[in-house]
Amino acid sequence: ASMNNSKTCVICDSGSDISSDLTEKYDIRVVPLIINYRERSFTDLELEKLDPHYVYNHFKEEIPKTSALNMQEVLDVVEKARADGYENFIGITISSAMSSTFNAVRSALIEYSEENPTAKTYSFDSKNISIGSGVFAIWAASELNDGKSFEEVTEGLERKKYDIHLAFYMDTLEYLKKGGRITPSVAIVGKLLNLRPIIACNKEGVYYTVAKLRGSAKAVEELVSAVIPEGTDLTHSWIMIMNGKGAEYAERAKKLILDLFPGAKIIMEKQIVPTMAINTGPGLLGIARFDLK
Repeated sequence: ASMNNSKTCVICDSGSDISSDLTEKYDIRVVPLIINYRERSFTDLELEKLDPHYVYNHFKEEIPKTSALNMQEVLDVVEKARADGYENFIGITISSAMSSTFNAVRSALIEYSEENPTAKTYSFDSKNISIGSGVFAIWAASELNDGKSFEEVTEGLERKKYDIHLAFYMDTLEYLKKGGRITPSVAIVGKLLNLRPIIACNKEGVYYTVAKLRGSAKAVEELVSAVIPEGTDLTHSWIMIMNGKGAEYAERAKKLILDLFPGAKIIMEKQIVPTMAINTGPGLLGIARFDLK
């Protein structure tokens, strides 16, 4: 990838869940989140290469922990990009309400700009998770590649903050409960009634329940219609399909979307990163729609 004219590098965390072909295409630099097992640690990117289903396959023995990003891990990525000729930085992360990642990135970029007074830096809290954050990095990098200025892109990010529509369906609430993402009582009620939730992030960047389904039979249809209501014009939208050990859900979702919206631009299909998998468990489908206009 050749550098954009504004010498601006887009940095995101691996929880933003961008596929490697897109990070390479747009030269998006990724700060990897870390997963700690008792015996050893991995980064998201190492585990994805080793085996995208590693976390699921080892759940019986151990549910690993994720460790908070520290500023130095971000500065290492910044320094590498700087050595490659970048001067200005836009940091984009998953919701600050769910993770300390945003604060680590913001602190690192503040430190960098104090040492490089002519450099421009900007930190963007997506208030979202997975590709709901990553899509802003893809958008920002593609705008920079098209010749847009640092200011145009950063203003655009604030303006487009709520142009992302992402929701997840999951087969079980067990892992959200274990990860402290939802209360145990909600999980117990779900289990008793065989309720499966469709969840999304609200404007504060916190999970809320969009709908509760009995069983999984209609999950794909319900999720698609929650994110792409009937009659939506997808001419200027990107669609992304994420799954967590739910490849068959993803296949059905893709087929349904292309049947209902023949012109849909599906820009990414991906198994979620290990740090996401830890908190959601197997049987997850995520659908995202990002409106470009």
